[in-house]
Amino acid sequence: MDNSNLIKMANNIGSFFKSEPDRELAVQGVEQHIRNFWEPRMRRQIIEYTQAGGNELMDIVAEAVSHIAARQ
Repeated sequence: MDNSNLIKMANNIGSFFKSEPDRELAVQGVEQHIRNFWEPRMRRQIIEYTQAGGNELMDIVAEAVSHIAARQ
């Protein structure tokens, strides 16, 4: 899948959880959504994107992706 599509999808998830007043809960929500609904190839690709210095993700999304990477 094209990175731009993954970025858009991930940021859409982040936009939904951004309204959560507790930042940690928002990050957990993004992380859980990606874990539950993205296939492994998509998760690997977004992790590789962030590890390569990609910076187009919302801050809560980037943090969630780093949590996913740390737990793999």
